Amino acid sequence: MKSKYVILASALLISVATFAQKDQIKNAEKALKGGDAQGALAQLKDAESLIANAKDTEQAQYYFVQGNAFLDLANKKVEEGKNLLAAADSYKKLIDVEKASGKQKYSTQAAASITNIKGLLINSAIADTQANKHVDGAKKLYQAYELDKKDTINLYYAASTAVNSQDFDLALPMYEELKKLNFSGKGTLYLAVNKANGNEDNFANAKDRDLAIKLGTHEKPKTEAIPSKRGEIYKNLALILVQKGRTEDAKKAIADARKANPEDSSLILTEANLYLETKDFDMYKKLVGEALQKDPNNADLVFNLGVISAGAKNNADAEKYYLKAIEINPDYTNAYLNLAALKLEAEKPIIDEMNKLGTSAKDMKRYDVLKAQREAVFKGVIPYLKKANELDPKNEDVSKTLLGVYNALEMTAEAKALKAKM
Repeated sequence: MKSKYVILASALLISVATFAQKDQIKNAEKALKGGDAQGALAQLKDAESLIANAKDTEQAQYYFVQGNAFLDLANKKVEEGKNLLAAADSYKKLIDVEKASGKQKYSTQAAASITNIKGLLINSAIADTQANKHVDGAKKLYQAYELDKKDTINLYYAASTAVNSQDFDLALPMYEELKKLNFSGKGTLYLAVNKANGNEDNFANAKDRDLAIKLGTHEKPKTEAIPSKRGEIYKNLALILVQKGRTEDAKKAIADARKANPEDSSLILTEANLYLETKDFDMYKKLVGEALQKDPNNADLVFNLGVISAGAKNNADAEKYYLKAIEINPDYTNAYLNLAALKLEAEKPIIDEMNKLGTSAKDMKRYDVLKAQREAVFKGVIPYLKKANELDPKNEDVSKTLLGVYNALEMTAEAKALKAKM
């Protein structure tokens, strides 16, 4: 008889606990409706130890209220990043519970809230990067990716932002994950101008864009290719690995990438840059030759070879590639700019020597020779700076550099005309 009373007592305890749990969830809902998210979370905390053994419907309700409370705090900018993630975690648990039970009451709202949280994380990350808080921004972008792993572009932006912050320990696993996914980012933009506000809108596909044109809401349709980002990804991955003394791992990463993507010419440049960094000039030259053979009329490829050569202080090759890029595309603004900058480097040693001269007859004679050499340098860059200014008249750096050259050569009329346009 005694054992029966024990069983009855246990049942009574479970029943009391269940009622208490329900009351706490209801009280939490009431507190949240009254604007007291912290109070709601305190009520739920009291029920936390019992929730694992609760009915599926009660578990779902618990996580739904908890998610809403965390989201409310995040919307009030109370530890925004932390509470956004906590809210998303609660909603995920809710969805898992309802999926297992086969009864869905809150899942649709929870999924919508997760999508909203993802957007809030991205916006918060953008605000962080604008405030030069790149590490915080990178972490939030990665968290946005973890909420929706199909949206891999957020992983790419997280890695890029981490590199901008110089936090290579944070960036490395992100780039390794991009490598594992064989992420490219290559795609197509379907654009058209919105007649109502003049903004250029991006459409999911050409069909949707063309329908908007037909309906008359949009005009000026255009299609733009989004280039592959693999070259940049593997370049950054390789540079981080080299910096950490893992040169062989860097070489293997790029070799693997090229095997998986034989048509991606940007990877040849990345590999060339790696061998340049490690001072393997023979391999570097071999890869440069391979890149040109593969795509000899690709102005971007040739220009990038110029940039790599300039970085290696191989100015003769750099000049050759910049001129080739201009030959392929006469309107390649950056090629003119880089060519002018390359030629202007010759001014520094001339100035350094001029500053060391004294006032003797011999020194004065040498000064005149150096002055003529300096003027020749300036005259040599004028055509490139003029063309760059013509192609990009709003570029202040180009205008100021050209103005400085005109002033140095005492070309008063040209300087006056340029100044009037600035």
